[in-house]
Amino acid sequence: MSDKATEIAALLQPTIQALGLELLGIEYLPASGNATLRLYIDVSEAERETRVVNIEDCEAVSREVSAQLDVEDPISDNYTLEVSSPGVDRPLFTADQFARFIGEEAKVVLKLPQDGRRRVQGRIVSVDAAGITIAFDNRQMTFAADNLDKARLMPDWVALGMAPQPKKNIGAGKPKKSPAPPKKVH
Repeated sequence: MSDKATEIAALLQPTIQALGLELLGIEYLPASGNATLRLYIDVSEAERETRVVNIEDCEAVSREVSAQLDVEDPISDNYTLEVSSPGVDRPLFTADQFARFIGEEAKVVLKLPQDGRRRVQGRIVSVDAAGITIAFDNRQMTFAADNLDKARLMPDWVALGMAPQPKKNIGAGKPKKSPAPPKKVH
């Protein structure tokens, strides 16, 4: 998260917790004329097995946060407030969030290049004091959580039934017939 997003997250966290929800993270996208402030919320950890964020949760957070932002005024320009559930391709903002999804695929963008790369897509292997480790292309990369710019889970869309099944190669494994030799004409 940017410094501005971190500042706003610290400001809004207590308000969102008071509504019984968790602030996963914030994206602050400044633009000339109209910035976007996007909040990702989730139900508390204790409720995750039985409940998901719904539209009423997003509306309640939007109402309360909007009023708080009007009073505190941390953004001087015009902005659009968006409140969202994390979705199946949930964004990951912290090392703790990565730890919850060890074994899952993630797409990561780093602030500073590491091993000549800023973008990595692979399986989350571990999270520890050394950092977050991602496996990709038969190798691993460990990066510090504070070098994280953006990250999202990469769900298996086929397994979720949200993408077409790969086509089966019908002729696979069968030997091809060679063409008959040409007939000699006398």
